[in-house]
Amino acid sequence: MKLPVVTAVAVVAAVLTSVPAAATPCLGKPDPVALSAAIAGLPDKDTTGALVRVTGLSGAWSGTSGESDVRTHAPVRPDGFFRIGSTTKVYTAVMVLQLAQENRIDLEQPVQRYLPGLLPAGYPPVPVHTLLDHTSGLPSVDIPGLYEPEWILAHRYEHWSPREVVDTALRHPIDFQPGTAQKYTNTAYVTAGMLVEKVTGQSYARNLRDRITVPLGLWKTYYPEDDPRLPNPAARGYLDVDGELVDVTEMNQSIPGAAGAIISTAGDLDKFITGLFGGRLLGPSVMPRLFAVPDVPMADGNGRASYSQGLMKLTLNGLTVWGKTGSRYGYASGIFATQDLSRVVAYSVNPTVKSPDGQPLIVQKIAEAASRSLPKT
Repeated sequence: MKLPVVTAVAVVAAVLTSVPAAATPCLGKPDPVALSAAIAGLPDKDTTGALVRVTGLSGAWSGTSGESDVRTHAPVRPDGFFRIGSTTKVYTAVMVLQLAQENRIDLEQPVQRYLPGLLPAGYPPVPVHTLLDHTSGLPSVDIPGLYEPEWILAHRYEHWSPREVVDTALRHPIDFQPGTAQKYTNTAYVTAGMLVEKVTGQSYARNLRDRITVPLGLWKTYYPEDDPRLPNPAARGYLDVDGELVDVTEMNQSIPGAAGAIISTAGDLDKFITGLFGGRLLGPSVMPRLFAVPDVPMADGNGRASYSQGLMKLTLNGLTVWGKTGSRYGYASGIFATQDLSRVVAYSVNPTVKSPDGQPLIVQKIAEAASRSLPKT
């Protein structure tokens, strides 16, 4: 039975792991004062609500702030549904890696072998694994106005097929030779979703259920397809349009699709990362790929690669975590954790404006606070 569609704030479950898992030295309990301060004072001019959930072997903390609905002033619910945005990419990467360990996909073979006719004839061979670590060189999705409030509101209920989305990018030349640089893009993951459907003969939603949510008991995680709604309870999402908050909770997610459409809860994100890093979804033949960052530069020249095949590596206050951030209009979320699961962090906030660097300031505050620990006694 299909779950009702929900809105909510995203969650970040902090998880750093590799195979085998290494212990995180001297990690004390989460700092409740720092975490509370990170989300205090909501709603404000940039954010209407937030939730943070910290679990793990070092201790637990959870908190909410702000309003889930600016009309009724109802508080944010810690068990609310939300759009997880680009954290969806982790689920898509897991599906592709599962198919690889089943010998149904060869990660070294080109995408052209599995999806003939999709990529332009002038493109070089694009190995499947480069889709997952953003080294494919595929251009970005190019839909004029996609990030403008006026376009968003006018097109919020439209359906786009994965092929239509990818074709907006493929009218451009490839950005660089596959495997030589890293550039974050949704194009590669929408393509990966098409690959999963082609190889299995089943929809993305069916693969998500059969391969991930049912095995892990994630009963509040699903792919909404064309349903624009979010289930209750959920924090509503808003956009600031000329100083007025416009409710954008309802929106068809077919454009991000396999790159950003999944709906979940903080509790389910926690269970997903814990199950994934605990070896319940991937075996030893492919698990290391989740924690192997390619030694290549960023395509824009700004530093070195930080994404593996599905995850992002991040170090704050000496604490290294692996996970993924995600954002949709009115929602920003993330999921990260330490290698030994001493610290697992899930967060979800409701920003009303898009930050220049893509991450609201409150997310940076949450990350800073969640990486801190009380002294061990």
